[in-house]
Amino acid sequence: MTFPPLREELRGLEPYGAPQLDVPVQLNVNENPYPPSDAVVADVATAVAEATRTLNRYPDREFVELRTALAGYLGHGVTPEQVWAANGSNEVMLQLLQAFGGPGRSALSFAPTYSMYPEYARDSNTAWVQGKREDDFGLDLDRARAVVLEQRPSVVLLPSPNNPTGTALPPEAVTVLCEAVGDEGIVVVDEAYGEFRREGTPSALELLPRHRNLVVSRTMSKAFALAGARLGYLAADPAICDAIRVVRLPYHLSAVTQAVALAALRHAPELLGRVDQLRQERDLTVSWLREQGLQVADSDANFCLFGTYPDRHAVWRGLLDRGVLIREVGPDGWLRVSIGTAPEMAAFKQALAETMAATRAETMAGTEEGQP
Repeated sequence: MTFPPLREELRGLEPYGAPQLDVPVQLNVNENPYPPSDAVVADVATAVAEATRTLNRYPDREFVELRTALAGYLGHGVTPEQVWAANGSNEVMLQLLQAFGGPGRSALSFAPTYSMYPEYARDSNTAWVQGKREDDFGLDLDRARAVVLEQRPSVVLLPSPNNPTGTALPPEAVTVLCEAVGDEGIVVVDEAYGEFRREGTPSALELLPRHRNLVVSRTMSKAFALAGARLGYLAADPAICDAIRVVRLPYHLSAVTQAVALAALRHAPELLGRVDQLRQERDLTVSWLREQGLQVADSDANFCLFGTYPDRHAVWRGLLDRGVLIREVGPDGWLRVSIGTAPEMAAFKQALAETMAATRAETMAGTEEGQP
């Protein structure tokens, strides 16, 4: 027996994580580049100080005040009984797989998609089934429905906007798959980047009254610029929230986490004030990339996927050598860049232009050397 006595299917695997490198421009993990204001910092500090006075006691296990505030923020008639929260949307997803997946059950998504989904399935002993997206990274609804009817998954994971492509789903896609799954499972629409949707792109929250098997998840890490606080949440039928309680760890949301999230929600208009600016910067970036002759996926998120390159790692390395860190993720040949401040995006464009020029020069030199 090899020590440590790890589960056999976990041997040799590397833990998930994007590179954490100290470079001037970090555009690789889809963070909001704008830190909280002094007013938000002061309110959070006061809230944490008050919570600290009670740290000798366990926090509110049901986090009623936070669920009420989250319901108010979501709108669409969502009630506190329909809200659940955990330490980041990652824990929300894992709890869903623990409750509705497991041995003898399967989870399904459509690739390319968020690379953590199969890990949630693995960690909960849930079989992983992967369908395919179309060339434009959308879904052919007839094919998607056929895959669901054939595989009968217990959990369908639909990120909208999708990561890493930024593609948003139309409402009819959610309805088709909810109806295909029926009462045998749940459909999770992961709206981690939902606040960045382009105008006219609806939220799946609008469909909650129609589909009791629908779950819509969100996070405060992106639009709220609160990645360091680790607060994810969902809206669903109260029966789904009650089911998650069975698998949650006791007192899983600390008093400090609850206090920080409540303070942030009090400042929601201010914290979300940069969203329009980031949308505009995203659209400018998409246009610029296309002007360079690159393919770019239509994006409703705070990032964009672009390519394609015969050797994407060389391009990624060229950017890193120039002080810009992006993400080497997605289908072969593609790269993903998070949307930062205007100066950060200017640095990215300059670094990419220089890298592409250097690559072209090397290619031409190699071609000339090979000539007789």
